[in-house]
Amino acid sequence: MNRIEREKLVVRQMIAIYCHRHHAHNDNILCDDCLDLLNYAHRRLDYCPKGNGKSSCRKCEIHCYSTANREKIRAVMKYVGPRMIFIHPWCAIRHLITEFC
Repeated sequence: MNRIEREKLVVRQMIAIYCHRHHAHNDNILCDDCLDLLNYAHRRLDYCPKGNGKSSCRKCEIHCYSTANREKIRAVMKYVGPRMIFIHPWCAIRHLITEFC
């Protein structure tokens, strides 16, 4: 699994957790807003100019998210980030290692 695929997996997991906890939807079904955000994030990753050599989006000097979507994804990450270690520990640990190395 390459870097882009891993980031897509993590963002999908994070948005699913956020949607389930904030919008009271089934684990497997996202609300329309969260599905739109997920599709947007995946498109941004597909067209990332840095490709698999990218750093985390937070460290990147190129901000390819629109302002509105950047705020939405920040809210998701702010809520889910601290909880990931308990929900998806391997993904959280791998993300932390790649974030700080």
